[in-house]
Amino acid sequence: MNGISVKNLSYDYGGKPALNNVSFEIEAGSFCALLGPNGAGKSTLFNLLTRLFVPPQGQIEIAGHNLHTDPRAALAQLGIVFQQTTLDLDLTVYQNLSYFAALHGISGRQRSVRIEEVLDRLDIADRAKQKARTLNGGHRRRTEIARALLHKPAVLLLDEATVGLDAAARASITDHVHGLTDDGTTILWATHLADEVRPDDRLIVLHQAEILADGFARDLQKDTSLQEAFLAMTRANA
Repeated sequence: MNGISVKNLSYDYGGKPALNNVSFEIEAGSFCALLGPNGAGKSTLFNLLTRLFVPPQGQIEIAGHNLHTDPRAALAQLGIVFQQTTLDLDLTVYQNLSYFAALHGISGRQRSVRIEEVLDRLDIADRAKQKARTLNGGHRRRTEIARALLHKPAVLLLDEATVGLDAAARASITDHVHGLTDDGTTILWATHLADEVRPDDRLIVLHQAEILADGFARDLQKDTSLQEAFLAMTRANA
């Protein structure tokens, strides 16, 4: 079963294409980086994957569930970390997670167990009693990722999850997210920063609404750096 399957997906804004006949599949339990400059169509794709937008054509499946014909089952398998923070800054880390768990119908002892699991998984158990506003940017992001994992989704989407973080925090977050595939979670990581992509990562390059390349990063960059290969690719298709 694929973690994510997208076929012939198109979307436009007032006649201007945001996605043009985009197709790809991501194997369950794998990490895939979606690399593209700002305005490439990454956020539009995420809005379609989360059903904030409904495409006029194309098909999306999340963990084997068709998003159009069975949206409830598909969205139940989805976790999402948006570019902009959505934590309640006046609540503690634990309270933020507890509130989100309640929205998903996770209650009682099960709620406590799940929260402890995700806090340990993201290495922030020692921050549980801190208010979100006192956290640094990296720990806020880890809290949001932990929150997105509370309901044990099969697929996790991260949209520019390291924006505004320093180099050390970005590296730490990418390390943690790569590790989430160990238990079978499918990861789609959207970024405009080539240095967040590892040579062994599956990589989709999106530019001007279309996929320019799809393969392993090491094969796409060949004898140059990924940053140079990415710039050459996007400049050639400017």
